[in-house]
Amino acid sequence: MRKWFLAVLVIGMMLSVVPVQAMEPVKIGMFSTLSTKAGDVGEEIRDGFQLAIDQEGGKLGGIPVELLVDDDGRKPEKAKQIADRFIQRDKVKILTGIVFSNVAIAVVPKVVQQDVIYVSANAGPSLLAGKGCHPNYFNVAYQNDNLDEVVGKYVTEAGFKNVYLLAPNYPAGKDHLAGFKRYYEGAIAGEVYTKLGQSDYAAEIAALRAAKPDAVFFFLPGGMGINFIKQYAQAGLNQTIPVFGPTFSFDERLLQAVKDAALGVKNGSQWTHDLDNPANRQFVAAYRKAYGRTPTLYASQGYDAARLLGSALKQVNGDVSQMDALRQAIRKADFETVRGKFAFSANQHPVQDLYIREVVKDADGTYTNKTLKAVFTDHSNVYLKDCKLD
Repeated sequence: MRKWFLAVLVIGMMLSVVPVQAMEPVKIGMFSTLSTKAGDVGEEIRDGFQLAIDQEGGKLGGIPVELLVDDDGRKPEKAKQIADRFIQRDKVKILTGIVFSNVAIAVVPKVVQQDVIYVSANAGPSLLAGKGCHPNYFNVAYQNDNLDEVVGKYVTEAGFKNVYLLAPNYPAGKDHLAGFKRYYEGAIAGEVYTKLGQSDYAAEIAALRAAKPDAVFFFLPGGMGINFIKQYAQAGLNQTIPVFGPTFSFDERLLQAVKDAALGVKNGSQWTHDLDNPANRQFVAAYRKAYGRTPTLYASQGYDAARLLGSALKQVNGDVSQMDALRQAIRKADFETVRGKFAFSANQHPVQDLYIREVVKDADGTYTNKTLKAVFTDHSNVYLKDCKLD
């Protein structure tokens, strides 16, 4: 009897010192545009997201995570293949990272039907905010029209009455011009849609000059914006016809390429590195230390997407099989945003303040943006009425 008791005691002691098996990391699939002339946008989203993970030692909300990253090359078909691989092979339940709206429209409706959460850290096409909304789709960045609506209102208040419009011919281009026109009250001197990825704007600039507008509004993200701004300045028009636009052609990385050609340009954004709140101050400092450069809007969106997901993962204790609970946790948006305040609207897009910024050169000669003023506070989007979530 004594031997039996001792044996049981030894076995019990052995079991008590067996280490608890570590929690399997939650896999998060990120496919973004990391190549092509727009590759810097995807890099910024990735680096902002990764910074949030690194700050927690490989965790988000205290939950171990594994970030799987791939390059969609700005191609919808390639993005579809990556998404399928993440879902089927890697069993990923959370996806993020798409830069371009045409890619989002091609991929997101399919993945959310597979009981997978998609959190957008950039593209916010009107279709996915309206009739194509879905309980599994969240946008932590903006609805496409937002950053143009703020410019349209500002341009009207500044007294411009005849504006020329320019954007690429794809879903985001149409959303952005629609957003500007929603709050702009003057005449349209011309409305031109260019080829996506176009690099030579000589014909458009000649037509623009002939139209004699008193201002130009354009949406040309990434390398398209660099080329247009340089060519516009080379034509001497930046001295006589001011340009305006959303932040996408005036982020800190693009500004180092266009330099003086963009000085003084007013642009719309929901974030700038100089927003004075604790979360933003620490983010900007940490990003500069980690990557040796000032974060762009895209980096801030990647960072906020990660922190949002961290808050939700913490609430479900890392159990992504609890999809209802995970969705509810994401909707709460219980995280400290670099924007100072953030909430989700009924169609799961941001309610946030929108600002006008000005391109300036700081004391050390770096081209950057300075916040001028908030034009909208607690701004949502016009597609709420079209979204019917269960």
